[in-house]
Amino acid sequence: MPIAVHRAMPTDRLRDAGIFLFLVGWMLYTRIYFILHAAHIAAPVCPFYFITGHPCPFCGGTRSFAYMWQGDLSDSVRLFPLGPLFFAGTVAGATGLAAGSITGRTWTPRLTSRQWTLLGIFVGSAIAISWALKVFVLGN
Repeated sequence: MPIAVHRAMPTDRLRDAGIFLFLVGWMLYTRIYFILHAAHIAAPVCPFYFITGHPCPFCGGTRSFAYMWQGDLSDSVRLFPLGPLFFAGTVAGATGLAAGSITGRTWTPRLTSRQWTLLGIFVGSAIAISWALKVFVLGN
């Protein structure tokens, strides 16, 4: 089995709580992003974009999440092709971490080094394709 669920140790609980708080904070920030942006108190522009004038692989992610909160899938994909998938993963991750903290459980991935390598290649390829779509097809 590639994922093991077991009783959480204190260090596991601390790690899970930190990740959960980060994910919930990110979701709250993106939920009110357009209000913050209108008030000019949103996060600064991406440093890569500021320096080069070209979007980084994750440019548009915040706005993509904000559009997902509004149910606007087309604008979300236009801004960041992997945005809806990341949004769903963030919701699923936060939900899983909350359920784990309630039940006192945590999970640990059990992958071989070959599986980790293949996962890295898959994730890297997906991000590269998303970036290429953003730069050459969808625009910024």
